[in-house]
Amino acid sequence: MSLVKTINLNSMFNYDSQSFKLFTKEIVDKIKELVGDKEYVIMEFCGTHTHEISRYALRSILPKNLELRSGPGCPVCVTAEEDIDYIINLVLENDLGVITFGDIVNVPGSVASLSYLRAMGKDVKVVYNPMESIKIAENNLNKNYVLVGIGFETTVPMLAHTLINIKQKGLKNLFYLSLHKLTPPATIALLNSNEVKLDGIIGPGHVSTIIGTKAWEDIAYKYKIPFVIMGFEPQDMLFGIYVLLEKIINKEYGVWNTYLRSVRYEGNKTALDLIFKVFRISSANWRGLGIIPDSGLELNDEFKEYDVKLRFPLTKEIKVRKTACRCGDVLRGAIKPYECPLFAKACKPSSPKGPCMVSSEGSCAAYYLYEMN
Repeated sequence: MSLVKTINLNSMFNYDSQSFKLFTKEIVDKIKELVGDKEYVIMEFCGTHTHEISRYALRSILPKNLELRSGPGCPVCVTAEEDIDYIINLVLENDLGVITFGDIVNVPGSVASLSYLRAMGKDVKVVYNPMESIKIAENNLNKNYVLVGIGFETTVPMLAHTLINIKQKGLKNLFYLSLHKLTPPATIALLNSNEVKLDGIIGPGHVSTIIGTKAWEDIAYKYKIPFVIMGFEPQDMLFGIYVLLEKIINKEYGVWNTYLRSVRYEGNKTALDLIFKVFRISSANWRGLGIIPDSGLELNDEFKEYDVKLRFPLTKEIKVRKTACRCGDVLRGAIKPYECPLFAKACKPSSPKGPCMVSSEGSCAAYYLYEMN
């Protein structure tokens, strides 16, 4: 029997989209009534939820004894220092050009960021659509490039489509570095650690549009914890938090989907088929969490010729230097951003010391921009 249930916001609260203030008061009152004088800790596993919770100042209207912790839901943030160091060494040893998305350029490794390579005159290109990498490679056939693929399950289909096109065109100067991460194994790793005692989990909305609510069933059953998949508008999040609290208090566990307009039980089969046409599951290194088995994606045998690690093996060992940044602790929910000694002092959006302040989905950036007062 499926543990996944669906709940329609409109049917429970007679919500009229023109009456947001009335809805907000009604739902917040119901949340306060549920919470009472007890303390609860819930965690959101999506960087967009983290950002929107801060942007809409939801913590300021929710009970103080209901604690919302941010988890490892930012794909840029969870990119390990070792991986940034690897890219820098790869370029310095082989004079490769780098093609990637914007945020990753300023993510610090243990020594420098990709912007350091750009300052040295290396070819570091930022694209909004990975298909642009094909045109770049075609226009520079005498130079080798590495396309750096980051992102959770949501962005992988687009990059898989790009790799299929690279293969169809027979390009010989464009290679791939897969830094992709899969979210359910990271959720399991956090729950296994028990570092933060969680009463419930706000499931990632974007990721769940791809993998479906069924991907969370076994976790909810094994750890006897309620998951609620929710959207990103303030009314979505308030409603989802209400449902989650209700399940926590009633000691129910399972997966509840309140994001019906985007998330289905099976997920997006077309996108999943595309992912596994190009990739296979592997281990991955997460900032703050370390190596997690079965939490990454590597190119399968059909696309191995584009694996930059096989084509350009490094000759020097990478030695990661320890830094004072506590982004890894923030990603585990072990501390809040303002508990890092660098926060809002040495580390600001204008001079970030860690990826949690670099990325638009990073917890430190969200707290700095919206929750400083």
